[in-house]
Amino acid sequence: MNVSPANTALPGTAAAAASPPLRSLDSSSFIKLLTAELKNQDPTKPMDPTQMVSQLATISSVQQAVQTNTTLSSLLDVNSFLQAEQLVGKSIVAVDGNSGVVSSVALNTAGTTATLQDGSVVALRDVSKVSQ
Repeated sequence: MNVSPANTALPGTAAAAASPPLRSLDSSSFIKLLTAELKNQDPTKPMDPTQMVSQLATISSVQQAVQTNTTLSSLLDVNSFLQAEQLVGKSIVAVDGNSGVVSSVALNTAGTTATLQDGSVVALRDVSKVSQ
């Protein structure tokens, strides 16, 4: 007889109440959760001022981290594009065997791509060889 594992968390505990795991909490969800906590606190028992300052500092840190990640991502995209433009006129071979001379490069949602003279498009992450 096969028995599936049971949830070992007791009802009413933090483990039982947490629907999504903490590791899947993104920055906007974290900020929404924290502001909801501040809005819904008991007025007769206000939050300790040191806790409030700590939480506000946490919000600021999360927002700065998100902004830093966005900026770094943009810089990486630009750097990738600048390196890719050096491939124009060179012959490349992709891991799938597609090969040819690069006529242009583009930066799009799929990443940096190279368009070959025959019109085929190769993602630069799939390029295995570059030659003159």
